Amino acid sequence: MWRDAMAATMSPMHVSSQHSSDFWGETRLLTLEDVLLWPVAMQASRYRRTPKLIRQGDPELYHITLVLPGSGRLRVDHNDRRHMSLVNDLYILNSSYPCDVEVEENELAVGIGVEIPRRHFPLATERAIGRVLGQRIPGQEGFGAVLAHFLSHLVARNSAHQPSDVPRLKQILLDLVTGLVARELDAETALSKETRQRNKFLLIRSYINRHYHDPGLTPRTVAAAHFISPRQLHRLFEAEGITAAAYIRGRRLAAARRRLADPAQYTTSIQSIARRCGYTSAAHFSRSFSAAYGMAPREYRELEHRQQLDTELRTLIRPPVGGRDPIPA
Repeated sequence: MWRDAMAATMSPMHVSSQHSSDFWGETRLLTLEDVLLWPVAMQASRYRRTPKLIRQGDPELYHITLVLPGSGRLRVDHNDRRHMSLVNDLYILNSSYPCDVEVEENELAVGIGVEIPRRHFPLATERAIGRVLGQRIPGQEGFGAVLAHFLSHLVARNSAHQPSDVPRLKQILLDLVTGLVARELDAETALSKETRQRNKFLLIRSYINRHYHDPGLTPRTVAAAHFISPRQLHRLFEAEGITAAAYIRGRRLAAARRRLADPAQYTTSIQSIARRCGYTSAAHFSRSFSAAYGMAPREYRELEHRQQLDTELRTLIRPPVGGRDPIPA
């Protein structure tokens, strides 16, 4: 069953495992039109695509794997390259070339697989991708980090997206893959102007998401960190219908709101929460929060706290099935 599932999702392969008598694996299939994402967790196993299998049929796909926390190391042999993929690494395979991927013995493999038809990329991009096949790509910096975050977000929140979102999400994914390859090859000038701009925006947005807690983060420092002018930064955000300052402010407020609603941080002072979200003044934070959410931070926290207590109380006093008192008289 697992071999058939992998063949239907990726391409026909020889699949083997030392745990074949009690093998365990689970996956889901998410679709962005003809692009497939499949979060997966499975026991140690080996996957080989041979020249004979390729001659029998080739779906002409690029396969991308993002290795997630909880996974063991993956040995990857593809396109005359051999490496060990670690947690947060990415690698790209071409279904038209032989490959051999093995999860280390007694380890789990946890990750996200992506299948992209090769026809989505122009010939120049395909040639570029060919130069990074089978290569270990770090997923904790640059476009690797942006792509890893995007894939994790899609998998974790797929139910939050509407059918009308699918074409745009697919295009973002294709742009990120193209940008990742260009960065690895230092060939960004080969990308179209529109793709470069979208990729630059995604990279900057990811940077803000990682540094919003820094009180020194401003549109000017963001622009300087990416070697562009504040005017260029403004144009990038203007194309998305927002300003850089508003995005930074919204990111900080959203983080503070989550912390205020977190029961584990109920005793943490509001001043401390404000500071951890990039505010140097508790008064400024309170004014900004009130303007955004219609109530002061303390009021919001108390309201959330009461609602959580009410929910817990209703759970405790809910009558049992049949309405009978479980406590004997």
